[in-house]
Amino acid sequence: MTSSPSPTPATTPGEAASRRRVLLAAPRGYCAGVDRAVIAVEKALEQYGAPVYVRHEIVHNKYVVKTLEKKGAIFVEETEEVPEGNIVIFSAHGVAPVVHEEAKRGKLATIDATCPLVTKVHKEAVRYAKEDYDILLIGHEGHEEVIGTSGEAPEHITLVDGPQDVANVEVRDPDKVVWLSQTTLSVDETMETVDALKGRYPNLLSPPSDDICYATQNRQIAVKQMGAEADLVIVVGSKNSSNSVRLVEVALGAGARDAHLVDYAEEIDEAWLEGVGTVGVTSGASVPEVLVHGLLDWLAARGYEDVETLTAAEESIHFSLPKELRRDLRAEAKAATED
Repeated sequence: MTSSPSPTPATTPGEAASRRRVLLAAPRGYCAGVDRAVIAVEKALEQYGAPVYVRHEIVHNKYVVKTLEKKGAIFVEETEEVPEGNIVIFSAHGVAPVVHEEAKRGKLATIDATCPLVTKVHKEAVRYAKEDYDILLIGHEGHEEVIGTSGEAPEHITLVDGPQDVANVEVRDPDKVVWLSQTTLSVDETMETVDALKGRYPNLLSPPSDDICYATQNRQIAVKQMGAEADLVIVVGSKNSSNSVRLVEVALGAGARDAHLVDYAEEIDEAWLEGVGTVGVTSGASVPEVLVHGLLDWLAARGYEDVETLTAAEESIHFSLPKELRRDLRAEAKAATED
C-alpha cells in the first residue's frame, strides 16, 4: 500500500520574514497633471518673485506644500484672502467659474494650474448642461475637484457619493441622464456606482471617454498585481489625497494582508513588519520620488534590501505649462489696481 505524501508544512511568519524583499510599483508618484501644477508654482516664483499666492493646496501632499512655502508660495483657502494686485494660482483640482469671477473682482492676475483631465470633465459638464441633461457626478462630497465641477452647472448636477447613495437620486427625465466622475476615484468603486445607477436608469449615458484619469488607473492596476503577492503594502501619500487613500483600499481588496498610508518613512510602525516577507511599495499621484527613496532606505536598513520593480504600464504623457506663464502678470495685476 502506497502512503500518501505528507502535506507541505505551512510557512511560519518567521520563515516568511527571513526571505525579505520589496515589490516597487511602476508607475507610481507624480502624474503629468501634478508635475505641471508644481512646476507652474515654481516657474511663477522664478519669473515674478515671491510672494505668489495659491488657492488651496496646489496638490494634496504635505511635503510639496511645505517645500513651495519655503520658496515663497503662500497658500490660502479663499480668493478673498489674496491682497489686491497680486498673483493667484488655482490648484490642479480645478475651481468653479465663480472663483474666476472672485479673482477678477479682487483685481488679481491668475494662473490656472487645473489638470487638463479635470478641465475635460468641466467641459463635459458644461456641454451636457447646455443639452439639458441631468448630470450625476460620482465623487466624494467636499472634495475640491467635485466642488469645482459642480460649480460649472449647479442646477443640473447631482452628486452621487458611492453606490449606497444611488437610492437617493432623483432626475427629471430618466431618458436624459448622464454620469461623470471625479478623476481620482477607485475604478472598481466608480463602476459599481455606475452599475447601480444603470439599474435605476437603463438609458443612462456614459461620457465619451472614461473620466477616471490614466494615472489613477495605472497606479491601481499596479497595486492590484502587487496585493496578490505582498504581505504588507505601504502607500506614500497624504491623508487628504483621494487617489492615495484609494490605493490602500485597492491593495487590501487585492489580497494584501495589511496596508497603510504614510507621508514619510518615519511614520511606519516597525510592528507592521512582524512576519512580513514581501513589502509592496507605491506612492500616490501627488508624491515626489524623494519620499519613496526615503522609504526604500528605511526598509533596507531593516533587511529589505532586495527590490524588484513591478511594472503595470508605461506612461509618456506630458502637459504644457499654463499659458499665463508667458505673460508679465505682475504688470497686469498692477494695471488692474490702477483702473
